[in-house]
Amino acid sequence: MALIEKYGIKLPFFAYMKHSDWLRDTDKYSDIRALMLGWDVTDFGAGDFINSGAVLFTARNGSPDGKRGTPYAEKYMVFSGESGQYIPLHCHVAKTEDIINRAGGVLSVTLYGSRPDEKYVWALDEKAEVSYMSDGILHTVAAGTVIDIQNGDSITLTPGVFHKLGAKRGCGDLIAGEVSSVNDDRVDNVFYEKTDRFCHIDEDEDAVYPLCSDIM
Repeated sequence: MALIEKYGIKLPFFAYMKHSDWLRDTDKYSDIRALMLGWDVTDFGAGDFINSGAVLFTARNGSPDGKRGTPYAEKYMVFSGESGQYIPLHCHVAKTEDIINRAGGVLSVTLYGSRPDEKYVWALDEKAEVSYMSDGILHTVAAGTVIDIQNGDSITLTPGVFHKLGAKRGCGDLIAGEVSSVNDDRVDNVFYEKTDRFCHIDEDEDAVYPLCSDIM
């Protein structure tokens, strides 16, 4: 929250609500709960948060049937630059997303293509070239290419494009953004290695701001 404030970014009001606030007028916040808006902290089950992990905040989202929320999703993602913190290699079944370097360090994205496997789920392709858009320009690169994205620039990732993303190590803490089609992290992620998208957190002190999974 301090890093976000440092760069003059203001989050929606519910980012600053404490547990006690959510207990008042609970019906008013039903869409926020249903659409999983708010804070999300995960190490993807790796037990190594400072390296494989992220703090995320979903500001806007909609339901697949279009009856709730917005027709798009918007997130903020905060990464430690000291360790080069990252989200592990994965792709999406249906979601197209723009990943944007909002402020701070350098956004680093590793790309691989994919192929359908026998279960009709995307499988990593270690040889095929990868095509992607970046701020209106089409690029084609070799499998495993690392793209460095500077402040204000972005990369567009389509379904089936495997990507690992986070802060480039030693270049400062990073605030990245995501603007995408409607998103359901419970069903749309395909990770290259087995992970837990929503992990268990050992609470060693009382939580101040609840996670989206706490208020559902």
